[in-house]
Amino acid sequence: MTQKRKDILVVGFALFAMFFGAGNLIFPPALGQAAGEQVVPVIFGFLLTGVGLPLLGIIAVSKSGGDLESLASKASKKFGRILACGVILTLGPLVAIPRTSATTYEMAIAPFFPNFNPIIFSAIYFFIVLVFVLKPSSLIDNIGRVLTPILFVTMITIIAKGIIQPQGVLIDTGINISFSNGFSEGYQTMDAMGATILGGIIIAAIRAKGYTKTKEVSQITVRAGMVAAAGLTIVYGGLAYLGATAGDMPMELSRPALIIQITNNLLGTFGQGLLGVAVGMACLTTAIGLTATAGDFFSRTSNGKSNYKVVSITTAMVSMGISNMGVDRIINFAEPILLILYPMIIVLVALAFLDKHIKSASVYKGAVFSALFISVMDVIGTFIFPIPMMTKAIQGLPLATQGFGWLAPSIFIGLVFYLKDHYVNYTRKKVGYTH
Repeated sequence: MTQKRKDILVVGFALFAMFFGAGNLIFPPALGQAAGEQVVPVIFGFLLTGVGLPLLGIIAVSKSGGDLESLASKASKKFGRILACGVILTLGPLVAIPRTSATTYEMAIAPFFPNFNPIIFSAIYFFIVLVFVLKPSSLIDNIGRVLTPILFVTMITIIAKGIIQPQGVLIDTGINISFSNGFSEGYQTMDAMGATILGGIIIAAIRAKGYTKTKEVSQITVRAGMVAAAGLTIVYGGLAYLGATAGDMPMELSRPALIIQITNNLLGTFGQGLLGVAVGMACLTTAIGLTATAGDFFSRTSNGKSNYKVVSITTAMVSMGISNMGVDRIINFAEPILLILYPMIIVLVALAFLDKHIKSASVYKGAVFSALFISVMDVIGTFIFPIPMMTKAIQGLPLATQGFGWLAPSIFIGLVFYLKDHYVNYTRKKVGYTH
């Protein structure tokens, strides 16, 4: 094997670890269980946002300066800063970090120590997080390097056992669940948002290995991303199938409880314990990385006015409070936030691949702000208070019933500004030629 291929595999496995470490394995089994016979289109939708979009996000930010703020600043610098803050807060104290603690408690602690107080656990968990964030050590990185392979092998073992000896057959669940349900559930992985933050880190890691040519860096990024995507596809697809064959289990089981029950049925208590410990430690490494990222981001963007340690401690304290809501309530809390952020990120990623054809910021503004407006109105009408006229107008848009009401207006408005720019440029050239 050549050195280049080795580097691609190393970076690819690192990407897999980054995306898989935040407890994302709890989503596919629940999707599969609800889908039953419809598991294929549902998981395909989930893979698009849970795997495909993060891969495209890594490539997009590499084309646009290496981070989300640079990409979003193509619409406006102020918007770029605001969106980056929103994403960091979501990946940080509002959703992702609390979910790592709640997932660890529900998968690694509660099944074995049901009387252990969750508030005390979260205090211990975030104390450990702060120990590593405030005094960085290579220990946690080494733990991560060991635990990710253990977690991956454990998941493959569970999936293989579930395929060879299925728990049940695929059934018609009677639940109306489709491609769009999987697509929107993929938002909950938050990997596409993570990709826009991690893109710069990956590019820097590739350059540190001695690759300096832009084309070569881009090729390695794409191939490493495909390695990570392949691993995630195997695990997510397999877990969804396991969920689809678990139709006899109660539908009211929480997401963590479902994967725990599946693992216990297939590998017994030992397998359940191994999974819980590996997931818990992987979540811990993710929480440490995200807390440090939040501290660094807000310290840097405030030009040092917000102290790194103060931000990190605040992030941990807020995360601790939210973590005690429990996994399912955190997921419900995150839904409206993600329904607003994700359409904008999807539009920005798509435009990054068309950037060389875009002549001004107006195309970015038109497309992104259209997606933002429709998403915000839809979320207000669905989660806060009904706006009958607005809801009716949004439901009348193409693909609105599938959850993509923002798509057509975004494309249309972006195209209008694109044609306007070309018309203005054509007119200017014509006038210049005449004179």
